[in-house]
Amino acid sequence: MEMQAATTQHKWLQQLVGEWTFEGECIMGPDKPAERSKGRESVRPLGEFWVSGEGEGEMPGGGLAKMLITLGYDPAKGSFVGTWVGSMMPTLWVYDGRLDPAEKVLTLSAEGPSFTGDGKIAQYQDVITLESEDHRTLHSQVQGEDGTWTRFMTAHYRRVR
Repeated sequence: MEMQAATTQHKWLQQLVGEWTFEGECIMGPDKPAERSKGRESVRPLGEFWVSGEGEGEMPGGGLAKMLITLGYDPAKGSFVGTWVGSMMPTLWVYDGRLDPAEKVLTLSAEGPSFTGDGKIAQYQDVITLESEDHRTLHSQVQGEDGTWTRFMTAHYRRVR
């Protein structure tokens, strides 16, 4: 098998490598106030093609959550790929993502259980925006049955080193 060279998309992911702290807010329901959380994330390269992140933070309402993310780029699919798991839920989130033309916003799409608890599957997006070399945001949104997207979580990540 011939060794493949890293693409510009693989190199883009390397911008996420580092030690980060985050502060965020999450809306846990339509009639509930936003709850704040904070934590840290360590993102490491896995060769030239992948990055993996390990984080932990306060859960809205109390308790500690741990999270793992993997991100890469699949040239055959022409899309970013990855996974996310968190200690607070039994769902493996599988990403399929696209980078915007300005190469600042990575939109990762996934399917998962609906917030309503009715057993239905919903469409979700985690959107990573590079604000600067040392600041990125992440927001999560869910698509309603009417096709509209509702943001339920926003976090600001700041590079520690």
